[in-house]
Amino acid sequence: MTGEFEVATIDLVILGAYVVGILALGFYVGKGKKDSESYFLAGRGSVWWLVGFSLFGANMSGSSFVGIAGGAYAEGVAIYNYEWMATVILVIFALFILPFYLRSGASTMPEFLEARYDTRSRSTFSVFTIITTSFVDAAGAMFAGGLALQVLFPEIPLWQTIAFIALLGGLYTLLGGLQAVMITDTVQAVLLIAGGLAAFLIGWNQIGSLAQVFATAESEIGPDAMSIIRPADDEFLPWPGIFLGVFIVGFYFWVTNQVIVQKVLSAKDLDAGRNGSLFAGLLKLFIIFVMVFPGLMALELYPDLDDPDLAFPTIAFDLLPIGIRGLVLAALIAAIMSSLDSTLNAASTLVTYDFIKRRNPEFDEGKLLVIGRVVVGIFMVLTAAWAPQIANFDTLWEYLQSFLSWVVPPIVTVFVAGLVWRRATATASFVTLIVGVPIGLVGFFGLELAADLLFDGPPIQFLYAAGLMLAFSIVLMVVVSLRTDPPDDDTVERFTWTPAVWHAETEDLQGTPWYANYRYLSVGLLALTTAFLVPFL
Repeated sequence: MTGEFEVATIDLVILGAYVVGILALGFYVGKGKKDSESYFLAGRGSVWWLVGFSLFGANMSGSSFVGIAGGAYAEGVAIYNYEWMATVILVIFALFILPFYLRSGASTMPEFLEARYDTRSRSTFSVFTIITTSFVDAAGAMFAGGLALQVLFPEIPLWQTIAFIALLGGLYTLLGGLQAVMITDTVQAVLLIAGGLAAFLIGWNQIGSLAQVFATAESEIGPDAMSIIRPADDEFLPWPGIFLGVFIVGFYFWVTNQVIVQKVLSAKDLDAGRNGSLFAGLLKLFIIFVMVFPGLMALELYPDLDDPDLAFPTIAFDLLPIGIRGLVLAALIAAIMSSLDSTLNAASTLVTYDFIKRRNPEFDEGKLLVIGRVVVGIFMVLTAAWAPQIANFDTLWEYLQSFLSWVVPPIVTVFVAGLVWRRATATASFVTLIVGVPIGLVGFFGLELAADLLFDGPPIQFLYAAGLMLAFSIVLMVVVSLRTDPPDDDTVERFTWTPAVWHAETEDLQGTPWYANYRYLSVGLLALTTAFLVPFL
């Protein structure tokens, strides 16, 4: 069974009303933008719940909405490792890293690298981020959106549905800037959660028992289908890969990725940034119900799907009644828009701040605003042209995770070393980036893709590749740092974590109620994470 889908007039009306409303909001919010900071960083006035919902919405993009359910359909509950690990990483981010970002006053993550190291690292990382933001994040969101729309409109070619998604997201981002992005990310996060829960509840009602869903998964996928701990030789997600590739890629995404961190940099103060990050971590835990279980239910209801990435669109559009489908379709569009508007805004921010403004400080704010909007339009066209090529990969999730596993370990090394090691030098950072990232690209394109085409399987599982790339990057960073002059004490003092920083914050927290103390909230969130994992160990 593959599902018979009908798009009624009321569904299209609901979708149309949503699209018009989103564009109108973008225009309303954007019309008052007179300077680049209000456009790119929402005036640095975002409250904690807006930060949290926006983080969640940007992450739970169309690629995640489609890819996580597809991964569950094909491989089982192990896909959830990417979600709970994000919660752990967000706790680390809130506790130890965010204060240094906000203290630097940086508008972009490459700008923070300049503050800790030098301009070479800033420029190198900025170019890398612009490329990955466009051709991994934005293109992945467009492809996921086009794939979902094809379920309902199979007569429309994929490139045309992608072009529609690109135009919609690009226009919205161009009009409103980050503040509009964050406001609608919040609306879209609520829609996304509601749409996923609706699919879960109706699927559960249709099947009658989660036990039946789990039994079918173990029968179709294998005995480890309902375990997050897979054998070390598992092709999809070996258990050591949880603490190697999953953690490394997650750290890159949540701690160094401009698309995500830009939302936290817009926080009105440190408490808003911390609480927003922890709130996003809480929301991530419930992905087990919103996306993973619907993917497993699709395996029970539609065991013969040609493409696992069709799992969520199929279960949603086949089971939901006419009218409600329009809301879920709006939720899918919302998820796609959340990622697309964030990535386009982030790419534009990087170009404007790291290249245009740095080289032309005399440019007035009005001119920077115009340049930023032009850049959004350019990236909208480029990413839409690349997105159809993702169809050449087995699954969308494989495309995203395998690429990042190879190329981001040098970046993670540079950031972590700068934050925790006083001896890390500017030259070591630059060398690690310009040597490590190209080697990762060679590994991905030269080893993984070539071997997959020639020998029907890569020579090394990509999560293990992430661990090897991290080890290489650490050795390179340490060796070059020790062979170059140490950084000045002022830089080290401002941007490197020490136990003294922890003790000073402990004193500041004296008398703070437990419910307002981010440390107690972090411990509670980690305990809840453990409770979510126990049934699947």
